[in-house]
Amino acid sequence: MLKILVVDDSLIIRKKLIKLIEKLGHEAIFGAKDGQEAISAYTSKKPDLVTMDITMPDMDGITAVKNIIKDDSEAKIIMITSHGQEDMVIKSIQAGAVGYMLKPVTEEKLAAAIGEVFIEYAVEEDDDDLDILEDEI
Repeated sequence: MLKILVVDDSLIIRKKLIKLIEKLGHEAIFGAKDGQEAISAYTSKKPDLVTMDITMPDMDGITAVKNIIKDDSEAKIIMITSHGQEDMVIKSIQAGAVGYMLKPVTEEKLAAAIGEVFIEYAVEEDDDDLDILEDEI
């Protein structure tokens, strides 16, 4: 089970992400509303993973990523973005984020993104074709 910090300025999105995280069997340890709160929560709670909105008031997600990575180069941060923010996604990855998801976030998208960062949680693909090959060998 992963400890995941959720960062989004929208309370509705934070609640939705927390619900999806828990449905996937992980623990949502905190819901931060902006980048500054995210940095403080990261330092005190030491999550395994952060989901970070890009566009937020006070401190945006890119700035928060830079600050978190400066303090912990091993931090795992997945950016959450809307369509049309591709240039901001690139800046986030350059700042140290390990991946991104497009809104709206679904259980499947979240599971796949977590699996890309933590191989032990990778979503298994349908391997019916492999079973057929094994039977023939």
